[in-house]
Amino acid sequence: MDVSAPLLVSADPLLVADVHRLCAAAGVVPEVVRDPAQALRAWTGAPVVLVGADCATALAAVSPPRRPRVHVLGRSPVGDSLFRDALAVGAETVSGLPSSETWLVELLTDVGDGSAQPGVVIGVIGGSGGAGATVFAAALAQMATSAGRTLLVDADPLGAGIDRVLGLEGSDGIRWDSMLQTTGRLSSRSLREALPRTGPLSVLTWPTDRPVSLQAFAMREVLSAGRRGFDAVVVDLPRHRDAVVDETISRCDHVVLVSTLTVPGVSSAARVAHRLPEATPARHLVTRGTRAGVSPESVSRLLRIPLLASMGDQRGLDEAINLGAGPARSRRGTLVRAARAAASVLVEQRRLAA
Repeated sequence: MDVSAPLLVSADPLLVADVHRLCAAAGVVPEVVRDPAQALRAWTGAPVVLVGADCATALAAVSPPRRPRVHVLGRSPVGDSLFRDALAVGAETVSGLPSSETWLVELLTDVGDGSAQPGVVIGVIGGSGGAGATVFAAALAQMATSAGRTLLVDADPLGAGIDRVLGLEGSDGIRWDSMLQTTGRLSSRSLREALPRTGPLSVLTWPTDRPVSLQAFAMREVLSAGRRGFDAVVVDLPRHRDAVVDETISRCDHVVLVSTLTVPGVSSAARVAHRLPEATPARHLVTRGTRAGVSPESVSRLLRIPLLASMGDQRGLDEAINLGAGPARSRRGTLVRAARAAASVLVEQRRLAA
């Protein structure tokens, strides 16, 4: 069996024909099996499993192993008994056709354009105001594009707007206000096509003309779609904690703390590190400043966070951002060197190990 093909368990010729048609629209070819024994042999290897209503009861009787991305399909409207069978096979949803065709095409599209390995999610947070976390997040995202498609998410509603840092404030595409108006599952392809982007880098940020209250469910859907459809997702985090920040950090593979090399900056970074959720994933430290202050190594020891990279203050950086050239204008600058080193550890090595 092709491990990249969605698995359909059904002997209903009309349902099989419908799923073949929807798979063609999504650019994938399904693997169709017609009985539970065949389904069990392919059950764990398929990226997504679609169980037809005609096979749900028989499949439930053999108790297939629990796995994510199992969906039961029937005819609209679906009967109550189908929900009991769906629970028994560990399905996430019960959907009726034709009413759920749009959703199913998006699901199958994600299967077709998803990578063999989910994208890595990296949160970047400043240890103090002015530490340069937003600029570093933007530079890290730019360097991560060497590994493939990258999504840069602005999660700080009081920040300058990460699209401005990259010179994309005039680019067409949706912002957070549009994301909050959507309901249901978010397609990774739809997300890529809707966002402002430059080359392989897509950006999700805030509207300029009105405030927006971000909700945890919206961030959850964006990060889920981002992980499926991008090789890397970089999130610029605010220093305060709330439900959205906790939701974001819980879905990160890495969290990078950016600290200056001054005594006040390190003291503030220590407080930020202490306030991070207990379930915070792998932590890394990036420092900015000259060694005339506290050394990067001593900050690492004090905070008990491994040093990922250090950078000095870069001349001409503000001018490059003001001109819309972005933080990576100078490829030999200290910021780009630090961002490239971080991307090599957090993104490139993960991709090469896949």
